[in-house]
Amino acid sequence: MINTIGLFTRSETAFIGVLFAFAVTCIAIARLNPFLPKDMGRQYAHNGSLSAGKPRGAGIIFVFVFVISAVLFAPVNKEILIYLCLIILEMFTGFFDDAAEKPWGEYFKGFLDMVVAIVVAMVYLHYNDSSVYLAFAEKTIVIPPIVFAILTVVLVWASINVTNCSDGVDGLSGTLAIITIMTVFVLDNILGVEDGFNYCLLLFAVCLLGYLWYNATPSKLLMGDAGSRAMGIFIAIAVLKMHSPFLYLTVAAVLIVDGGLGLIKVSLLRFLKIHILKNTTTPLHDHVRKKSGWSNAQVVFRFAIIQIFLSIATVYMVML
Repeated sequence: MINTIGLFTRSETAFIGVLFAFAVTCIAIARLNPFLPKDMGRQYAHNGSLSAGKPRGAGIIFVFVFVISAVLFAPVNKEILIYLCLIILEMFTGFFDDAAEKPWGEYFKGFLDMVVAIVVAMVYLHYNDSSVYLAFAEKTIVIPPIVFAILTVVLVWASINVTNCSDGVDGLSGTLAIITIMTVFVLDNILGVEDGFNYCLLLFAVCLLGYLWYNATPSKLLMGDAGSRAMGIFIAIAVLKMHSPFLYLTVAAVLIVDGGLGLIKVSLLRFLKIHILKNTTTPLHDHVRKKSGWSNAQVVFRFAIIQIFLSIATVYMVML
């Protein structure tokens, strides 16, 4: 870890870094939120009009605080620096969409996500091999690099978009992301993964906590695509650096189901004219609010409980 002032031990620097990331996120959001673009209200989301007029795109604030904190306090190397740049890039694609008078097209945003995903795969394979640890089987397999690259592109693209789609209830996507990120942090330590990106997990989590201080129901501002897309690529990189990327299916299960069902439903209808889940509103958080009468707080708590349960089960499985 970089000792920025030469007076502190590694553990002390880590503690200061966490305090710095949380405090600066809270202060920066309080001071800068008036300069953020305003939400126009989501036309097709349940109670989407309630968000109209709120500052949107707060992701640009907590992502930049995270990156600055990582550079100052985490043991970053060239690989991690590239990932930080890609996270910023993905954040900007979301922020420019947040700030645009006319939202960017889905295909254009999907193409940009694909390009970023390809770069992530290339960078990862340049600095790492294509081996994967199968925690449930306690064995390591080596996947052909080209197959590994394709799977990585799918992982990154899917993670960006399911996380983006899950952002629709005050505090939901941020809370789920923190649970997922901290689960990966615990698993890293169990699996003996020693990498500078491991400390980045803590920094990103506390920056999200600073954001959630203002986003808890009823929210004062929204992260927008700037935050959700950055979270998605960060989570994908985190599970890649864990060298057990298939665990993404359990550590991010609620994000996958909540945001992924809508992607599958729309894709099948649009490209194959297959209509599934006709009686299910997607994303799933809209379905339980509209059809089951859950409040925003109930959605956040109950979805979080499900993910915590699955995360504990995953940690227990890996420990045995």
